[in-house]
Amino acid sequence: MTTLEGRRIIQYLSLKDQEALLSLACGTPHSEWYRPTMTTNDFALFCLKGGDVPEEQNDYSGLPCRFLSKNECVVYDARPFGCRCFFSTQACKSEPMAVVEPFLVTVNTVFLQFIEHIDRGGFFGNLNDVLALLASGDRNNLTNDPVLSTLPRNRTIPGLLIPPEHQERMGPILRDIKRIAYRQALAAGKN
Repeated sequence: MTTLEGRRIIQYLSLKDQEALLSLACGTPHSEWYRPTMTTNDFALFCLKGGDVPEEQNDYSGLPCRFLSKNECVVYDARPFGCRCFFSTQACKSEPMAVVEPFLVTVNTVFLQFIEHIDRGGFFGNLNDVLALLASGDRNNLTNDPVLSTLPRNRTIPGLLIPPEHQERMGPILRDIKRIAYRQALAAGKN
């Protein structure tokens, strides 16, 4: 997730008077969590240049999210987009992996690209690391932490990852995004 999404979770926990949950999430040992080495837009840049995407060196531990309590998400209203967009067409308990329609993967990827773009200059990582970074209050001096100092920086969109077979279906979605961005720019100009 991005630091933009992390700030939203922290604000949500504060409003719900649940700051102790933030400590729980930040207190998880770094070595237990999958740690991405590139952002969604880093990945897009590799793909658009036609290069081979580097293999991630991390193993996914399969540990449950610290915000799950009795199989319910305690930050559900503020959950990051990676959680919001994730679903399977089949029950996860019956299949070893999620089954997701390819067009939905494209839509979700484009939204992840835009979220990162909005938070450009921020950081990208797993939920625990991003929250630990934000909770530390010293985002400019990360050199003391060997994990947090390696979080990738968010970047602008180098180009949208839309395969040819999905371009026509993505047209209305992209027009809506453009319309929303235009309205936001107008509203920001009035303030």
